[in-house]
Amino acid sequence: MQIDEETMMRDYIRLAIREDVGDGDHTTLSCIPASARGKAVLVAKEAGVIAGMDVARMVYGEVDPQVKFTPFVKDGDEVNVGDKVFEVEGASRSILTAERLSLNYIQRMSGIATHTRSLVELIGKESKTVLLDTRKTTPNNRVFEKAAVKVGGGRNHRFGLFDMILIKDNHIDFAGGIGQAIDSVHAYLKEKGKDLAIEIEVRSFDELEQVLRHGGVNRIMLDNFRPEDIEKAVAMIAGKYETEASGGITRETLARYAATGVDFISVGALTHHINSLDLSLKAVQ
Repeated sequence: MQIDEETMMRDYIRLAIREDVGDGDHTTLSCIPASARGKAVLVAKEAGVIAGMDVARMVYGEVDPQVKFTPFVKDGDEVNVGDKVFEVEGASRSILTAERLSLNYIQRMSGIATHTRSLVELIGKESKTVLLDTRKTTPNNRVFEKAAVKVGGGRNHRFGLFDMILIKDNHIDFAGGIGQAIDSVHAYLKEKGKDLAIEIEVRSFDELEQVLRHGGVNRIMLDNFRPEDIEKAVAMIAGKYETEASGGITRETLARYAATGVDFISVGALTHHINSLDLSLKAVQ
């Protein structure tokens, strides 16, 4: 199943407008004449990486296609305090009605991109290790949050439950063991005619050895292993499968984990422990 990100974004933006506007922006409708026209500029109030420019444009386009949207930067650009991000011009009512929703998207997406970029830089360009996000996202905002991770230089692990097999601890326990879980997955994929990559989580060296004996996977996730244990596990796997470190990895320990030679590091905090970037839309007089 392929994800049409733009269509999904538009669908969610329309729902968000319906949630926010309801039967009308009554403050704006009562204060501002229908004939009034205006201009506003989005300004950075802190330094960071911008993400969500096209999303903000979509919001204004859905509220009023006649609003002119002029970007001053693009996704992935770094801004400093006082930098202009974009300008909107058109019906004053439309600018005000779309203001908060556009800000909600671009501020959160920019916060994610900024945080992701900082962690990618900690890993370093010389490292082969790739930073991944997870499914720890805000419901119905995953498409925006995962897009922001990519802007920041990270990679999406998987979009949802449908585009990859990830056998985690509870799957193993409910299935009756590692071998049973892997065999059941292969039988299911054959029956359904699906070709999906298979990853399995291991919590100990005993489980890792079971997976190595059994085989039948593409990637092994080493969950809550210490860096020195990751090094040992990577040596045991010896390139036969992709490797991923996950669980308990912080900004302070990230570089140490990357130095182990692991292929991937997944960090749920990329999307669920985020401060939005401080941006402000101001009317131009």
